[in-house]
Amino acid sequence: MAAAALTREGGEDAFRRLFRFYRQRDASDLRGVVDFSAPGGQVFRSQLSISSVSDQDAYRAGLQPVSQWKAYGLSGYPGFIFIPNPFLPGCQRHWVKQCLKLYPEKPNVCNLDLHMAPEKTTDLWGQSKEQLRRKGSSKWEPRSLLEKLRWVTLGYHYNWDTKKYSANHHTPFPSDLAFLSEQVAAACGFRGFQAQAGILNYYHFDSSLGIHVDKSELDHSRPLLSFSFGQSSIFLLGGLKREEAPTAMFMHSGDIMVMSGLSRLLYHAVPRVLPNPEGTALPSCLDQALSADLPVGSVIEHSSDEDWQVCAKYLQSSRINMTIRQVLAEGQKFPEESGTNGKDQAPSEDSYHENSKAKRHKPESA
Repeated sequence: MAAAALTREGGEDAFRRLFRFYRQRDASDLRGVVDFSAPGGQVFRSQLSISSVSDQDAYRAGLQPVSQWKAYGLSGYPGFIFIPNPFLPGCQRHWVKQCLKLYPEKPNVCNLDLHMAPEKTTDLWGQSKEQLRRKGSSKWEPRSLLEKLRWVTLGYHYNWDTKKYSANHHTPFPSDLAFLSEQVAAACGFRGFQAQAGILNYYHFDSSLGIHVDKSELDHSRPLLSFSFGQSSIFLLGGLKREEAPTAMFMHSGDIMVMSGLSRLLYHAVPRVLPNPEGTALPSCLDQALSADLPVGSVIEHSSDEDWQVCAKYLQSSRINMTIRQVLAEGQKFPEESGTNGKDQAPSEDSYHENSKAKRHKPESA
């Protein structure tokens, strides 16, 4: 296959060659991409810790009972767990709405803060919802502020330039997202996981995520959790060195990835966002209605029809990813740093995403 042949060429490292292959808009050879909806080959069933999460807590987080989840591993990637959409009907909508309406609000930080006055970024949802609702299919229509959103950071705010977290650049982590993360981590054998930092990525069909390793957290013994919603993507998972060819896999709406152990420090990237394989504007799992009877203590909220219309319009050409991390081990503190101030931690806007419309080089590490 073309993709396999690329890994044997000289010149660029193997990861970059495959990234470029899948990045191409006309790349049609996707036969080598692992599809967890039809597992086989290097894919094997992975065991979950069913007793670690009660059915009630799973329901409260908007998840099916853990006994009903399917989980898979990949040969050669110890600690990697892939969970195809374990969400209850309608519950993905809650997280999409939170990522578009609530989580971008202050005091959380987003890429638009870097070149807009604070008063201009206080209500991205309110400034964008009517424009999004009316949006047609023309590429020449002006983009709303929500469509210009590339990333939002939660909890300990990641400094894209220094690639560090710090004690003095922190805001409260959303309690609903912390609860969801704690249940998923426990189901994967990581009880006591603390969601301390989140990076939300907002992709469109022309955007990608550069090759990088997530190693800025001070505690690497805790997993990295990744949640995806909306359109699909190709995810590349490589090795400890970029000379090692990565494995390509599909990520669809509702899918969860857990990277722990050796896989926690492997190179990875998202070279391409793809229309969902059902061929419809939105995947069918996002068309499902939320049950009228939510369990007591549920962190899931009903979305109004008006709010979901805006979210659905946004997702027709976009994908949202939430990556959640525990930065510090229990009792651990950040090392003292001289001359640091959270206010001074201004990253470059595109230090995380690569965009086909931008000609200048973007840093690839994050």
